[in-house]
Amino acid sequence: MIMTEVERVIERPEKIKERIKQRREREQEREVTECPECHSRIIERDYERAELVCGSCGLVIETNIIDQGPEWRAFDSDQRLKRARVGSPMTYTIHDKGLSTMIDWRNRDSYGRTISTKNRAQLYRLRKWQRRIRVSNATERNLAFALSELDRMASALGLHQNVRETAAMVYRKAVEKNLIRGRSIEGVAASALYTSCRQCSVPRTLDEIGEVSRVTRKEIGRTYRFVARELGLKLKPTSPIDYIPRFCSGLGLGGDVQARGIAILRAAMEQELTSGRGPTGVAAAAIYIASILCDQRRTQREVAEVAGVTEVTIRNRYKELAEELDIEIVL
Repeated sequence: MIMTEVERVIERPEKIKERIKQRREREQEREVTECPECHSRIIERDYERAELVCGSCGLVIETNIIDQGPEWRAFDSDQRLKRARVGSPMTYTIHDKGLSTMIDWRNRDSYGRTISTKNRAQLYRLRKWQRRIRVSNATERNLAFALSELDRMASALGLHQNVRETAAMVYRKAVEKNLIRGRSIEGVAASALYTSCRQCSVPRTLDEIGEVSRVTRKEIGRTYRFVARELGLKLKPTSPIDYIPRFCSGLGLGGDVQARGIAILRAAMEQELTSGRGPTGVAAAAIYIASILCDQRRTQREVAEVAGVTEVTIRNRYKELAEELDIEIVL
């Protein structure tokens, strides 16, 4: 009995050391969030070299990392669909979040062979009943119609998937709070899309949303203010700098014009010259000035067509900027 107690006391430090070792290993296995050298949070995974690299200073933080991706390769979309062994990810842009089954519209079986004419009638009936089963109540019918409308407008505007997901979440919250009653589905869907553009810092104006929607600009603005107030959304005013890359791309201007335009706008914002002005008009005026200074001239009409403003607006804004910022323009 005495020997057992002694052995237990002797083994205790070894167990303590083992626990400390295991804890250190767990801490090393945790995800690295910042660079230990420059404290940058831009961490990149180089799976070809199995290294964890800092994107700012280039320090190799960790080696021999594990690739969490699939072990197979795909060179086109067909191979990716055939080799994937899981379903599509969950998405809020579909009324059932994409978790239910769906019968494909193509008359082919799992091997890619064409289905015989005899079985096509049965497949047509199955497909019809599948569509009916997926939408069971009024709320799901509302979501199905609104989310399809959101997808149509987002495709027309060329918006990214994260903007569509954010718009779908805003619309779902509006449905949960019963904000749809007394308002058109198209109007609330368009206002949700405009809200998501503001939240994701994607510059789109009410006029652009109104062009692709089935409601007027006035109704979109009114519904947007109502939804933002009821959902407690705190959205910052749109900055003119957000429009610079898109307008420069539309005009075919280089990076030096874009950088000069952003510098002009930052100087104007420091002197509060952009307060009370439309962001698109100020951004268009800054691009017009930058194009002249960088010897890549664009006419006021060309800039106005891309920015969606009038030539008079550009003329007034660029004169204000040139005068207040002491910029000499040689026309």
